[in-house]
Amino acid sequence: MSDEKFLEVSNVFKSYGEGESRQEVLRGMDFSVAKGEFCVLLGPSGSGKSTLLNIIGGIDSADDGFISIGGDKLRDMDEKALTQYRRKHLGYVFQLYNLIPNLTVKENIEVGAYLSDKALDIDELLKTLGLYEHRHKLPNQLSGGQQQRTSIGRAIVKNPDILLCDEPTGALDYNTSKEILKLIEDVNKKYGNTIIMVTHNEAISNMADHTIKLRDGKVRKNIVNENKVSASELDW
Repeated sequence: MSDEKFLEVSNVFKSYGEGESRQEVLRGMDFSVAKGEFCVLLGPSGSGKSTLLNIIGGIDSADDGFISIGGDKLRDMDEKALTQYRRKHLGYVFQLYNLIPNLTVKENIEVGAYLSDKALDIDELLKTLGLYEHRHKLPNQLSGGQQQRTSIGRAIVKNPDILLCDEPTGALDYNTSKEILKLIEDVNKKYGNTIIMVTHNEAISNMADHTIKLRDGKVRKNIVNENKVSASELDW
C-alpha cells in the first residue's frame, strides 16, 4: 500500500439513537491521508468532526464502511487488538488537558512513554516543548498553554504514527493558541507524525497540508494546500 493512503476513511456511516430519535451523524465519509501529512478536519458544530475522530481513534465504531491505517482495518480488530492499536499507533490531544494533578510535568509525560517501545527521549522532548525548566512543577502551577504543551508531550512521547487533536486550542487565548499551533507544526516537522486536527477555526487550515471540509456528516471539500503558511503567520 502506498503512503498516499496511510489513513483511509471509506464510505463511513454512523448514527445514534433508534426510531424517530435516530440521528445520522456520518453519511458516507470518504477520504485518505498520506503518512506525515498535517490534515485538518474543518466544520461547524454538529458536522461530525469529533465522531469521526473517535472512530479513527478506535474509541467508537462505524455502522458501515471502514477505516484502515497502514492497510489494517479497524473493524477486523477484536478488543485486545484495538487496545494495542491505540497504544501503538495513536496519540491524543484534547481541548481539556486531562493531566494527572499529583504528577509533575515530567511524570505526566512519562506516563505516555510507558505505553511505547519506541519512546522519544523525554529530556529532549521537554526542551522541544519549552517545558524543561518547568519539568518539576505540578499542573496547577502552570498556565493553560503550559498545560496543553504537557498534554501534547504526553501524546507525542510514545512517538505515535498518528496524533489526533480535538480542538487543541479551544480553551486558549489567541496568542497561546498560536504558540500551541506552532508547537504542533514543529512536532510534525521534527518527528514526522501524521496529524489529524479537528477545528471549526478556518484560519488553521492555512497551515495544513490537507483540509477536509465537513458539513452534515459528509465531505464537502477535499483540499490539498499548495501554499501553506507557518503557524506564526496565521491570523483570525
